[in-house]
Amino acid sequence: MKIFCVGRNYVDHAKELGNAVPEEPVIFMKPKSALLQPNTPFYYPEFTNELHYEAELVLRISKNGKYVQEHQAHRYYDAITVGIDFTARDIQAELKKKGLPWEKAKAWDQSAVIGKWVPLQPETMRSPIQFSMQKNKELVQDGNTTDMIFSCDHIIAHISQYFSLNIGDLIFTGTPAGVGECVVGDILEGYLKEEKMFELEIK
Repeated sequence: MKIFCVGRNYVDHAKELGNAVPEEPVIFMKPKSALLQPNTPFYYPEFTNELHYEAELVLRISKNGKYVQEHQAHRYYDAITVGIDFTARDIQAELKKKGLPWEKAKAWDQSAVIGKWVPLQPETMRSPIQFSMQKNKELVQDGNTTDMIFSCDHIIAHISQYFSLNIGDLIFTGTPAGVGECVVGDILEGYLKEEKMFELEIK
């Protein structure tokens, strides 16, 4: 299983971090060990003092493929959920300053959280999909697929030009504006429309 992630896929998020709006999808990866397993507690990493949440719509790949055409991409995923791409922002800032890769800030063990899966119906992706996250019962992120710079199908087609897609791979499609810091004791809840996908306590 591979975990693909898309950076800067919402204009407002790129701006809030002072990043340029990309002309093509910004792709990075997390290893399988980054996935927080079900019923496993999430512990604040010892190596960072600035842990940030980034809520995202997540796709589950259901068909093997390579060089997928965008108009065929909808055939390659069968479920969606909401997840968190955790980021050690202080470490990322230091690595970016030096021009170094920033896997240590993004791809560490248990840095990827996903909620329960919602099977896709043929018409699901034809309509805007709204998702959100609350921190301690306060809305902090509110995203909609209509605000994506690159659509889900475009992302799949782009990734498949470079990497083979395999059944069970995950794609984090980017985070909207509102990312921020979390601390021990915070409760994070992800929602797909009105339905809760996950609840996570930072320990």
